[in-house]
Amino acid sequence: MTRRLLFLVTEDWYFWSHRLPQARAARDAGFEVLVATRVNAHGKRIEQEGFRLIPLPWSREGGIAHQLATVRVLTKLYRRERPDIVHHVALKSIAPGALAARLAGVRASVNAVTGFGYLGGTATAKATLIRAGVRALLPPLTNRRNAWTLLQNEDDRALALKLRLTEANRTVLIRGSGIDLTHFAALPEPAGPVTVALVSRMLKIKGIDTAVEAVRRLQRGGQDIRLLLAGAPDAANPASFDEASLRRWADEPGIEWLGPVADVRTVWRRAHIGLLASRGGEGVPKSLLEAAACARPLVATDVPGCRDVVGPDGKAGLLVPANDPAAMAEALLKLAKDAALRRTLGAAARQRAEALFGEVAIGRETVDLYERILRETA
Repeated sequence: MTRRLLFLVTEDWYFWSHRLPQARAARDAGFEVLVATRVNAHGKRIEQEGFRLIPLPWSREGGIAHQLATVRVLTKLYRRERPDIVHHVALKSIAPGALAARLAGVRASVNAVTGFGYLGGTATAKATLIRAGVRALLPPLTNRRNAWTLLQNEDDRALALKLRLTEANRTVLIRGSGIDLTHFAALPEPAGPVTVALVSRMLKIKGIDTAVEAVRRLQRGGQDIRLLLAGAPDAANPASFDEASLRRWADEPGIEWLGPVADVRTVWRRAHIGLLASRGGEGVPKSLLEAAACARPLVATDVPGCRDVVGPDGKAGLLVPANDPAAMAEALLKLAKDAALRRTLGAAARQRAEALFGEVAIGRETVDLYERILRETA
């Protein structure tokens, strides 16, 4: 009998970028894979993988009325397709998807928290209010015997349990969606001035401004250390830096904004150091994994997710406090002045990527979870 797995993801690009290895592993294990998402530029690629694509009229904006309409659409979808497992990806999918799964009587669901984002990365009044809403509304939907919560790091597991989104025996830790260790091969250091790269959406929570200020300080101190910013602003996200700000930064000495980059290996070929200045809310940051796989030493903020990639022993890079450009500048300068240390940390970063984050192993863990769920809900 065919086992049917349905991924619910808000955006097709996010599925392609962050969930493709898990979907491929499920397909190769004999699952029929459906992908329900808003289709923009990746629909054909998704279908060419052999997955059945279900376009959704999804919007990232809208109030209660829009959310209820989304739940109605998803409930009809789940009743029609009758998946054995629905895999909700990120909080924006979990909220309506978990309610629809309950209304439709779905056999089992996986609620994959890919990082708590703004919710977990700030202590503002707004974040506190949203956290209270999550605490009140989500547990009745996600804390159920046929629902499993998938986390990417131990800090998020602790927060999920604190919020009572699930019980300990239904939490599963899988460190991201995996990295292609062949595609992202170890790269030799480039020639030229020491260059730092930050690959991310250009969001405030990613600490883009902290990275810029750190390099400003180095430049003012006479240190020719360059910064590459690779990624696009997000006009639909109120916490995004706008294009005008990014262009102004790019006019400053030592700073270059590349915009979105189709193949980020071209960035790592130019860079000596991988950087992420996140203010928190990460799951397992993909950009740090890609830098590590390319044997780049890492500088990252000491927040959940980042510390998982760098490691507790500092063998793969240096951790600095969030929102601290002075500490970040000091860490970057330390690596810039010591080529031997960069090589040592870069080699260790590659070894850590191979040991913990390879897509083959992550795919196997994910399929094992699906198989376990089907046994326990038989």
